[in-house]
Amino acid sequence: MPVPVPRQRKVPLAETAPGGAAGTPSLDDVTVRDGTVGEGTADGSPVGGAGELTVSGGALTLLVIEDDPAGAFTVPELLDESGSGTRVRIRTARNLTEAERLLTDDIHCVLVDLALPSGRVGEEPDDLAPLRHVLRLAPRHAVLALAASGDAELAARAVRAGAQDHLFREELDGRLLSRAIRYAVERKRADATQVKLTESRLRAQENARLERGLLPTPLLHGSELHFASRYRPGRSRALLGGDFYDTVRTPDGTVHAMIGDVCGHGPDEAALGVELRIAWRALTLAGLCGDELLSTLQEVLEHERESEEIFATLCTVDIAPDGRQAGLCLAGHPSPLIARPGRRARLLPYEDGGPALGLLPRARWPRRAVELGDVWSLMMYTDGLIEGRSAGPGTPRLGQDGMAAMVNRLLVAGLRGEALLESAVTQVGELNGGELTDDVAVLLLSRPGSA
Repeated sequence: MPVPVPRQRKVPLAETAPGGAAGTPSLDDVTVRDGTVGEGTADGSPVGGAGELTVSGGALTLLVIEDDPAGAFTVPELLDESGSGTRVRIRTARNLTEAERLLTDDIHCVLVDLALPSGRVGEEPDDLAPLRHVLRLAPRHAVLALAASGDAELAARAVRAGAQDHLFREELDGRLLSRAIRYAVERKRADATQVKLTESRLRAQENARLERGLLPTPLLHGSELHFASRYRPGRSRALLGGDFYDTVRTPDGTVHAMIGDVCGHGPDEAALGVELRIAWRALTLAGLCGDELLSTLQEVLEHERESEEIFATLCTVDIAPDGRQAGLCLAGHPSPLIARPGRRARLLPYEDGGPALGLLPRARWPRRAVELGDVWSLMMYTDGLIEGRSAGPGTPRLGQDGMAAMVNRLLVAGLRGEALLESAVTQVGELNGGELTDDVAVLLLSRPGSA
C-alpha cells in the first residue's frame, strides 16, 4: 500500500488521507517500522513521532519539495531489512518559499521534484531552476532530484548541476529511497571534506609564498661572510610572529645585521615587525646607522603601533668591510653571542645599551665598538631562545648564560651554520619540556673558517 507523504498538519484517522482511500491514515498519524504501518496512539499522537519512517542506517531528516496540493506524489512503504529501527523523519513543502522556512539545520537531505514549475534565466526557460534555487538555498545539505523515468536526460543534468543523485518516480521504493538518502548525505560529507582539504592545501601554498615574501633574503653579494637563520613563530599555525631580522651589505662593503622583537604575539605585532624590518633596510641602504637610524625607527613605531603600550627591542651590528671590527647598538635587546676558534662562546658587552623602541620619546642609543678578530661566528637571537625553562616546567629559565653553555656544547660536538641553529632551537624546546610559546628568531654570521 503506498503511504502518502506527510503534510505539516494533523489528519484525523477518520478523515480521508490525501492521495489515498477513505480511512487511510497519513504519515502524520502513522509510523512505518520494519515494513509495517501502525496507527497513531489513542490521543492522536503518532507512534514514534510525527512523519517518521523507520529505515536502516543513521537517523536522518528528509525534506521533500513537491507542489501537488492533492498529495499525488506518494512514498512507498520503507522496508528495514537490517532491523536496526533507525528512523527517517520526512517533512514536505509545496513550494520553494515554504521549503526555505522548513530548511533548518536538522535537515540532512532535500528531495526536489523536477516537475516543479520552472523558472527563467534571462529569456530562456530553465527546467532546473527549482533545483538550482535549492542548491543556492542549501549549500551544506545533500540534495536528491526526483524525475519521471522518461526524463533521464533531465535527471542526469540535475546531477551535473550539483545534485548528489537522482531518483525516478516510477521506480521508487523504500529500500531505494533509504539507500539514496544515506548515499547522498555521505557523498555530500565527502565533497565537503574534499573542499576543506583543497582549501587547506591552497592556503598552505599561499602561506609559503607569503613567507618567502615577508621573511627577508639577505643582501650579501660581494661579502665573504656566511649567513644562516632560523625562524619559529610562537602562535599555533602562524605564518609570522612579532620577531624580525634582516642583513644587507651597503656599497662601501659594510655588512649590517639586525634582529628585533615586537612585544606581543598576535597578527598585529607580526605586521608591525615586518614594517620595522622594511623600514630598517630602507634606512640602512640610505646610509643611516646607529643612533640616527634607531631614532627614525622609533618614529615609525610610534606612528604605526595601535597603542602606546606597544614597544620593540632591537639589536643592530655594523661589520666593517675588513670583517675584523663592528659597531653594536642595543635597544632593550639581548646581546649577541660571539664564538672564536679555541675559545668558549661569550656574550658581547651590553652595559651601554639603550631602552626599547617606543618607551622613551627622546631616547638615545650609543654605538659600541667591538673587536671581532680574524675568524669568528656571531649569533643574534630574540628572547624566545632564552626565556624557556632550563629543565622542564617549574625550573628556572634558561637565560643568556644557559643558552651560551648550550651553544658551547653544540660547538664542541662539531655543529656549525644551519645545523648549529637547528639544534639550538630544538634543544631549547626539549629543555623547556614542550613547545615554546614565544616567537624565536636566530641568525648567524660567520667569517670563512670560523667556529
